[in-house]
Amino acid sequence: MPITAKLSRKFYDKLGEEVANELVEWLNAVDATYRADLGDLNERNFGRFDAKLEQRLVELDAKWGSRWTALDVKFEQRLLELDGKIERRLAESDTRWEGRLADLRVEIHRTRADLVKWMFLFWAPTALGVVSLLLRH
Repeated sequence: MPITAKLSRKFYDKLGEEVANELVEWLNAVDATYRADLGDLNERNFGRFDAKLEQRLVELDAKWGSRWTALDVKFEQRLLELDGKIERRLAESDTRWEGRLADLRVEIHRTRADLVKWMFLFWAPTALGVVSLLLRH
């Protein structure tokens, strides 16, 4: 969108109509050339900027990719450590429970033996009394 240069009336009076019009055309041509050159320069600068941006994005992507990979490795390592800890604690817990269950079984057997002994001591005299009553009649 060229801007047409316009000269004052004094230029036209001093230089003449033809020379002033040539000057206006020349100024407009220079303006158009500078605009075209500026457009080309902007396109080249944008192209360089775009290339640098693309390169930096690729570098950043590679950097983040390696960091995500390292983070994944650390995460997997921590999960394995946690699994190991959980398995060890479960094994320790099972061992403790097995010991407690064994103690509980022993206690149940002792209690059963004591019950049988007390039952015998309670029922034996009763049975002897019943038998002696039956023998008297």
